[in-house]
Amino acid sequence: MPRFDGEEPKPPKPGDDEQVPIEVVVQQAVEKLKLPKPVIRTSPDEDFVQVVRVPTWMWMQRATWEPVSESAEVDGLTVTATARPRQAVWSMGEGGSVVCKGAGTPYSKAYAPDSESPDCGYTYRTASLGEPDKKFTVSVRVTWDVEWHGGGQAGVVPGMVMAAQRQLVVDEVQAVVVR
Repeated sequence: MPRFDGEEPKPPKPGDDEQVPIEVVVQQAVEKLKLPKPVIRTSPDEDFVQVVRVPTWMWMQRATWEPVSESAEVDGLTVTATARPRQAVWSMGEGGSVVCKGAGTPYSKAYAPDSESPDCGYTYRTASLGEPDKKFTVSVRVTWDVEWHGGGQAGVVPGMVMAAQRQLVVDEVQAVVVR
């Protein structure tokens, strides 16, 4: 298994008879990975007000939840690293959090307006009016696991993370009964 302890393994100099340590090539392949930044989407739409006690659906654009692969080669030794998103941890700004195993389901008119997301949703309990700018900061951290193979070996580099955040206004709706 490769070491990632902050010490950069030194590649051999031309003419050295030593084979390149596989850790060097693994690290190069992993460093080449360009993991996508999550793009946060919600329903009600993130540009509109979320409502206390009404389910909020959360998801990320599908393109930000697909495997990413890169290869590196040194002196004929090729290693391919493939990153796969494992989970998304959402921090909702009022103290609550949600763990989702996938990108989430985009809301569509096929669902009832008051239905909960089948896989990634949250229901606010308080309004954001007391917060700075009267908004909650919502963030998502996507954890990626990286599997690599090459030179007859394989391994895992766990826990790479990409994150994003945005502001959401959450308000409370009061009903007025007229008789």
